[in-house]
Parts: sequence; structure tokens; C-alpha cells
Amino acid sequence: MTIPARIALLLAATILSSLGQDAKKPNILWIFSEDLSPYFGCYGDPINKDHTPVVDQFAADGVLFKRAFVPAPVCSACRSAMITGVYQTTTGTHQHRSSRWPDGEVVPENIRIHLPDGIKTIPELMREAGYFTFNSGKDDYNFHYDRTKLYTVGSAPKYKPGMNGWQGNRSHPYMSITENTWNARPDKKQPWFGQIELKGGKANAKYTPKEHILKNNEVPLPPYFPDTPAHRKTWTTHYNAARGVDTRIEKIFKQLKADGELENTIVFFFSDHGNNQSLRHKQFCYEGGVHVPFMIQGNHPALKAGTVRNELVNALDIPATTLAFAGAPLPDHLDGQNLFGENYKPVTHVISARDRCDYTIDRIRTVRSDKFRYLKNYFLDRPLLQAQYRDKAATVKDLKKFRDSGELTPYQKEHWFGKRPAEELYDLAADPHQINNLATDPKFADELKRHRELLENWIKETGDKGQQPEETRQLKATYDLWKNKPIFKDAKVNPEYDQFKK
Repeated sequence: MTIPARIALLLAATILSSLGQDAKKPNILWIFSEDLSPYFGCYGDPINKDHTPVVDQFAADGVLFKRAFVPAPVCSACRSAMITGVYQTTTGTHQHRSSRWPDGEVVPENIRIHLPDGIKTIPELMREAGYFTFNSGKDDYNFHYDRTKLYTVGSAPKYKPGMNGWQGNRSHPYMSITENTWNARPDKKQPWFGQIELKGGKANAKYTPKEHILKNNEVPLPPYFPDTPAHRKTWTTHYNAARGVDTRIEKIFKQLKADGELENTIVFFFSDHGNNQSLRHKQFCYEGGVHVPFMIQGNHPALKAGTVRNELVNALDIPATTLAFAGAPLPDHLDGQNLFGENYKPVTHVISARDRCDYTIDRIRTVRSDKFRYLKNYFLDRPLLQAQYRDKAATVKDLKKFRDSGELTPYQKEHWFGKRPAEELYDLAADPHQINNLATDPKFADELKRHRELLENWIKETGDKGQQPEETRQLKATYDLWKNKPIFKDAKVNPEYDQFKK
């Protein structure tokens, strides 16, 4: 701990002490959804208006952030960043599902990724601040860790340090509010910090009331998809999933109230990335991949009901704000800031990054400014729809079928199967679907240069580890995890794996 951090901790302790015995730190809950875009009434979504009443009330009772963006459009890279408060490209946890081994086995030492010296996870820092911690759902962190040091409860009975991914908690029921959450703490006066996972977009319509389920012809498709039953179904499914999330959040709030915890609990709701049903959202750096719902409510002076904040927000502000609410010191290495701090300054842009996802090797960087989204593509020899884990999905098959039959529009054919541009620039107000690439338009040369320089400076300042190819030992581990799966064997995968074939 640095000297300024020690001083901050002593100051926080002094303030709490001066408030007397009645002073109590707030509980803090992260409702951390998977794969969820902000398709809610409070975000102005016309389809789900009046169909997400709980989430909309959540926003009305607290602070709603309209433009929050995650550091990566895929779960493990994003969650690795969120749990440390540091960009995954800085800590070396940017390759999706790395530092991994088959379930039930400890990751071998030679492929373990260790966090840089001095970086602790947010749960560890919260424990140091006196908090009981839990995670009733997904870890999915791309580094070597001991789950028992992060979370006071919740590890599977056979857990050993180094069982990365889900292995520390896989045996427990999904979203078990009555087990391995706040109710598990021995001292009921101890403040707690916890995470509850929602399946979000992955839940499809499982939790959606039958009377609220949309039919496939009720949701218009965006222009980058061909109009097929499969694309209509998957696109509609995500709107239904958002309606289902509403029912899950209602259950959590009811349990908090029943247990007498609601009054002293600050609740965060956000997602790890956007729509998993869309080929162009999850794992990609367009608006739909990194724009997520984010709101906070609780009995705290900073959380004035009905507040709507429209500035750009980096989701890495969530860890920093959590520590601040807990009265814990904010380490100097955090990439975010306390959203309610005296020194808070709105940012001019947010950067997100995509690297290898599953076995698909790629590298994309994006800058979101007030009016524009800029993308930098690095693997120009590979189409956007290169071999990936969704190749067996009906939506991918339809794209290929329509390509072969000549039924794709010129844009769709070029976008999915053509040569990728090195740079992309979109005016989001004029072109919300990000179809018209302005990177070659002389009228936008200055904006292109400005965004390019923002990204280049960020890469240098943060030491973006995506500049170097993934280590051979990590690629070999990825190859070993996928080599016997039919989708991998049937696909024309990245040539980087050829060195491991016999």
C-alpha cells in the first residue's frame, strides 16, 4: 500500500469513528448480467417500453447512466478488467479464455497468467476494508487466483487455487439468493459486497412471462442482417431476454427487503457486454457490443432519485465507485474514477478492445467519442465472419447460404465476407446502425486523425499487450482445449494453430 493510500484509509477510518457507533458502511451489490444490451424502457427502447417495469423503476429510483461502455465485448476479458479495475490489455488478460485448463483440473504453472505486482482484485480490497464478500455466479477471470481470497464464501467443495473460470463455483445453484450470499455471513452486522449473476441475454425467454413474449415478426431487423427466420428469431430473443431480466431483478429486490438488507444496500446493475444473439454485437467493437445498461440506486446522498447522466462513462468507473462507497482507498493503478467524487471529470472518449475470442484470433480497438465511433482493425487478411464458435448456428449458415445464392445486399456481402477496412468511422446520430464508413470521406479527415491519435496515445500510455502476438504456450493451451471439438475440427481456423498439428 502506498503512503497516500495509507493516509486515505486512516482518514476514512477517522471519519467513520467520529460519526459514532451508529455509523454503518453500506452493503454493495453488483447485479452483473451476462450478454445484455440496454433494451429497456428507461433507455428509450420503443419495443420494450412498458415491458420492463422493474428495471425502469430501478432507474427512476436511482441514477441512470445512458452511455456506459465496457472495456471488452466478451465476458472473460471484460470480467478480468472489471474485477481489477484495470484494462485487460494492461494486465495481460485480454485473450478470451486464457490461463485455462479443462474443468476439474488446476491450470498448469507454465500457462498461468499472474496479475502484475501490486494489483489486487476489488473483492480483496473490499475484504481489507472490512467487508464480507461473495459471488453467487460467474468468475471467468483470465488470471491465476485463489477464489477463497477473493470471496468469503461460495467456492465449490473440491475447489483448489488455480481452478480458473467457473470451477470455483460451478457446483452451486445459479443465483441462489439464500445460499452463499449475504445470508451466509456469521456476523449479521458486518457489511457485505457481493455479486449476483444474471444469465441476461443467455437466458433467452426462460424468465419472460408468457403474456409478454414477443413474436419474431414484431421486432424489425437491423440492415446488416438478411431477413431470414433464423435472424428474426435470434434478434427477437434478445428483446424477450431483457423482459426476463426484469423478473429476476424483481426477485433479488424482494429478497433484499425480506431479509432486512435493502435499506442499507447500494445496488449496481450492469452487463459484461452486449447482445449475444447478434453476430455483430458480442465479440465485436461496434456500439452494440460494448454499450451496456448501467444504473445505481441506494440510500445514499449521492444517489438522488431520478438522476439521468448522459456523459460518456467507462465501465471501469464501477470498481472505483464501489471502493469509494465502501470508504476504501482507491489504488493509483485504477483506470476508472469515482463517478460521484469531488474530482470527477467526465471523459472525452472511452476505449474498448477485442483480441482472441475462444479459438478465433483477431485484434480490434475502438474509440467512442461524443458523436463518433472509430474502429481499428488489425487482421485485414481475415473477413469479419471468420471461423468462430457460432459457425453451426442457423444465422451463420443463413449468411453463407445467402452469399452463395446472391441474396445478400452489396453491403451485407462486403461487410461479412469482404476485405475488412483498416479503419472505420461512424457518425452515430446520422448512422446508428454504423453502416456508412466515413474513414475515406475527405470531409471527416480531421475527425479520423483525431480518433486515430487518441487510440495511438492510449496504446502507448497503457502498454497495450495486444501489440505482441499471444505466446506460443498459451496458443497451444487454446488449441488443446478445442482440438477435439467438431466445430473446431470442421472449421478452417487461424493458421497460427498449424504448428501444433501432427
